Formats: sequence, structure tokens, C-alpha cells
Amino acid sequence: MAKNLFEGTEEQMQKLLNCIGEHRNDPGALMPVLHEAQNIYGYLPAEVQTVIAEKLNIPLAEVYGVATFYSQFSLYPKGKHQISVCLGTACYVKGSDKILEVLEKELKITCGQCTPDSRFSIDSCRCVGACGLAPVMIIDGEVYGKIKPEDVDGILDKYLKD
Repeated sequence: MAKNLFEGTEEQMQKLLNCIGEHRNDPGALMPVLHEAQNIYGYLPAEVQTVIAEKLNIPLAEVYGVATFYSQFSLYPKGKHQISVCLGTACYVKGSDKILEVLEKELKITCGQCTPDSRFSIDSCRCVGACGLAPVMIIDGEVYGKIKPEDVDGILDKYLKD
């Protein structure tokens, strides 16, 4: 299992504190603060969630609950190359779960994680609207359709060369 260690800077923390200060007294301050925190850090590590909870004077469980409820938030850092595997019905029926298994095995991480070198991260999604190309995998916005598990290595090779 890949271990992602949080490494924030003083500059990032100051931006976060400024954002919290701007929104502290606003009703519903948590959402804009979480959005800005994710923009600052690229994800919402536990350390950042703790600061938000303390400075907004709300329970950490509430911050975590909101961060995990909405799909636009991530608790893990994203890699240089972001991989998304569609697990919508058409893709799943055509074997996208097998594509995901191969990716996890090759990159030695599970869905939602980032490789230790920050090169790749894997996520799943529920439908990209390309059902005619099922199963579909997207890397950095490039769509790969009608792929088979044995195609994954060749596709990853393109991204390993840079």
C-alpha cells in the first residue's frame, strides 16, 4: 500500500488561514473553505481538515463527512498522470473492473491512491458518456476505449517514458 506523507508549506498554510479568516463568519463557510483548501494543496489531507475544523470551530467529523460526501474532494494527492476507469453499467459489463484490477496490480496502488513517486493516481467514475466505446479508461483527459486488460501495459508505457 502506498503511503502518502503530507508535506505542506508555510505559504500554503498562510493561504488556508487567510481563506478561513475571510469565510469564518459566513453561513456555510465549510464548502468554500474546503474548495480553496483543495486548490491550495491539491487534496484534503487529515492535517488540513483538522486546521479547518479548529479554525471554523466545527467538529472534525463534520469536515470529514463533507469532504468524503462530495466527489470533487479528494483525501489523497493526485499523480502527475491521473487515470480514471469508468465503472458505469456499460463499461462494467464489458470488463472495466478487470482493467482497474490490472492498473492496481501494475502500479501497486488501489483506486483512490497515488503512487509513491507521485507519477500516477487511479480513480473510478460512474459514466463518461462514451458507452459505445466501453470499457473506457481516461488518462489526463485522453480517452481509451474498447480496451482489454492486456492493453493496459502498452498504454501505461506511453506515460512512463516522460
